[in-house]
Amino acid sequence: MTKKELIDKIKSANQSKIKFAVADIDGILRGKYIHKDKFLSAIESGVGFCDVIFGWDCNDKCYDNSEITGWHTGYPDAKASIDLTTFREIPWENNTPFFLGDFSDDPKYAGTTCSRSLLKKIAEESESMGFKPLFAQEFEWFNFLGTPNEIYDSNFDELHPITPGMFGYSILRSSLNQDYFNDLFELLQKFNIPLEGMHTETGPGVMEATVIYDDIIAAADKALLFKTTVKEIAYRHNFMATFMAKWNPNLPGCGGHIHQSLWDTGKKQNLFFDPTKPDGLSQTMKQYIAGQLICLPEILPMFAPNPNSYKRLSGGDWAPRTLTWGIDNRTASIRAIPGGNKSTRIELRVPGSDTNAYLALAASLAAGLYGIKNKLNLDIAPTHGNGYLDKSNGVLPESLEEATKKMANSEIAKELFGKSFVKHFTLTRQWEHQQIDRNDPNWELKRYFEII
Repeated sequence: MTKKELIDKIKSANQSKIKFAVADIDGILRGKYIHKDKFLSAIESGVGFCDVIFGWDCNDKCYDNSEITGWHTGYPDAKASIDLTTFREIPWENNTPFFLGDFSDDPKYAGTTCSRSLLKKIAEESESMGFKPLFAQEFEWFNFLGTPNEIYDSNFDELHPITPGMFGYSILRSSLNQDYFNDLFELLQKFNIPLEGMHTETGPGVMEATVIYDDIIAAADKALLFKTTVKEIAYRHNFMATFMAKWNPNLPGCGGHIHQSLWDTGKKQNLFFDPTKPDGLSQTMKQYIAGQLICLPEILPMFAPNPNSYKRLSGGDWAPRTLTWGIDNRTASIRAIPGGNKSTRIELRVPGSDTNAYLALAASLAAGLYGIKNKLNLDIAPTHGNGYLDKSNGVLPESLEEATKKMANSEIAKELFGKSFVKHFTLTRQWEHQQIDRNDPNWELKRYFEII
């Protein structure tokens, strides 16, 4: 729809309210309902949003180390801009209109705290270089019986997955909860988050889905909305869905793998594909991979943002922590996937499902462009066999504390994202590390199970 058509649709709708949301630094949607008259005026003037959303953590506890906002600033309003291209209608809320926004027009937050604004900046840089980035994120998540009240009241000591046992790609298990499967597939489609596929993964109550690829901003919007939407649909079935990276140390973790490729601006030529090469991988693609391998250890908190993330990156169970790449090798950190002009791409397998999609996709693209800009050679040979054991090129940091210190001091990170963003983001990750409660064995479940 054109802008005028969209405004006319809102004016004539029976609905009097609009749902509007922005993402905080953890990728959690913070939103509100506003009257449609307020919305129509805010299209031009923006929406006031208390900037505490950038001054507290995932449990609404205010940072004591933030310089951008805090008790010392009085938590003023930030000016959020509504992105009309994100218009959707929420099918399980009587088709309430929904929009996403960001703080790209507010300089105090655009370059420091707003993750969607950061992604827009990196995407603009890519297009200025002649590259159109097409991305998709896939997610694994566990599903449990019970309502939030029931699970919180049990102190997370009685968690019951919706299905038992290890049964990946199970037609039988998906039949057991067919109404839930159907709702996920159909309601996500109606909410403009179409799925390429969905199936059970190995583990009790675990599922995996891939959102159909799109331009990088739209892909990140869909990835962020996917997680929230799945949780809302799960509520409707008296289930709870968790995207924790590793809710149980004895079970596989939850990946948030990122599929990515660069195209010409007309989106006709996949610039990762070169039919003259034996493996079909272009020089551009190899430089992109080289950039990611160089940058991964420098910016790891953008792919592994919580202490719990590093329990998943243990060097096995489909979660790599080695600096490796391989051709169609799922044990490597970067899986290069040959497939002709249409589907040649890479899959970055380091991120978990607990990521902020805006930050994870921005980091992926920025790292790849770093390799292209610096014409890096892919000197690391592709890994054959078990990439978890291939430590010849080094390994990733083992904890959020270690990874955050490395990023805070990284000149590469500051070059990619700017000093102001790196400072604010790493301060939030230092805070997150400080929230570890070694006296409570369930502290991670209490902190991340529902919200992350």
